[in-house]
Amino acid sequence: MKGYVFHGPGQSAWEEVPDPEIREPGDVIVRVDAVTICGTDLHILKGDVPEVRPGTVLGHEAVGEVVEAGADVRTVRPGDRVLVSCITACGRCRFCREGMYGQCRGGGGWTLGHLVDGTQAEYVRVPFADLSVYPLPGALANEDAVLLADIFPTAYEVGVLNGRVRPGDTVVVVGAGPVGLAAIATARLFGPERVVAVDLAASRLQAAKEFGADAVADAGEGPEQLVEDLTGELGADVVIEAVGVPETFELCTRVVRPGGHVANVGVHGTPATLHLEDLWIKNVTITTGLVDTHSTPALLRMAASGRLPTRRLVSHTFPLDQMQEAYDVFANAAETGALKVVLGVPQHEVVPVHPTI
Repeated sequence: MKGYVFHGPGQSAWEEVPDPEIREPGDVIVRVDAVTICGTDLHILKGDVPEVRPGTVLGHEAVGEVVEAGADVRTVRPGDRVLVSCITACGRCRFCREGMYGQCRGGGGWTLGHLVDGTQAEYVRVPFADLSVYPLPGALANEDAVLLADIFPTAYEVGVLNGRVRPGDTVVVVGAGPVGLAAIATARLFGPERVVAVDLAASRLQAAKEFGADAVADAGEGPEQLVEDLTGELGADVVIEAVGVPETFELCTRVVRPGGHVANVGVHGTPATLHLEDLWIKNVTITTGLVDTHSTPALLRMAASGRLPTRRLVSHTFPLDQMQEAYDVFANAAETGALKVVLGVPQHEVVPVHPTI
C-alpha cells in the first residue's frame, strides 16, 4: 500500500509501505476512506516532536471500514464503518480507569502517527479497537465524522471543559485555526455572554464570526485593549490558547482576569515564559492537556443531530494520493485560506441492484 512517511524534519513522501497486519488479538485493520491533516503533523515535520522516528507513517484521524479484526475484538467486525480516534486506550491501566485515555500506560494514548504507523495511508492497524474505534451512523458523512477524531474532542475537552466555561462568561480564543474554531463552536454550548477570537489572519477572523464569535481582534493590534473594554477592565473569565507559540501563551496570561482560567490547547515546540511575577497574586488556573476523547460518543450524537458545524470546517478536499499537495495547502493557510483539508474516497449512497430474471 501507500502512506505518507516522515523521514526527518522537513522530509516526507507519499510512498510504498508494508501492508499493516494484525499483531495483537485486540487489533483491527481499517481501510481508510477519509483522513485529514492536523497542526500537530506540521509540528512533527518541523522537528518539534522528536519521539516520531523517521520511517513512521503520519496521521492520527480517519474514517474507514474494518477489513480485519483480531480474535478478541468484540465491538466491531469486518464491514463496519468506523471512526478511528486519535487516542487509543488499553482500558486497564490506572489512567484509563480514570477516563484519562490520553495518558494510557498500557500501550495506548497518542500512538497513531506518533509511536506507530498512522492513518495517512490506504490502510491502518488500530490497537485496542474496542475502546479506540467507534461505529458510525449511516447519516453522518465521512467529511463530518473525521473531524470528530481529534479537533472537536480536543477543543471541547482541553479547551472548553478544562477552561470551565460557564453561562455568562467572557471567553477569549487565541488562534482561529480549526481547533480554535471548534473551541468557539463548543464554548457556545455553555451560554457564555461573549466569545472573542484573536488571530493574525483576516480570513480566519471572518471564519470565527461565522462559527459564533461575537468579537474579533487582530493579534498584532493590541487585543488586550479590546478585552479590557468589553469586560470593564476585569479581563476574560476563560482564555483558550490554540496556537502553540510563546507569544500567544503569554498573551493569554495577560488578558485573563483574576480568578480566571487559561486552557492551553496548542502544541508547543519551544519554551514559553511563565510570568509568575505578575500571575502569583491573581489566583489564575492554567491547565494543559492531551485530549482523552472521553467526549467522543456525545460529540458523535451531537454531530449526527446537526448540533455541531463540522462540515463548515472543511475548506479543501483531495484524493488520498494527493497527500503532498494537501499538506502544501494546509501548511500555507494564510495564503490558501485552508481550514481543514480532507482526503479520501467520496462517500456515495449504496443502492441495491436487483437482477432481472
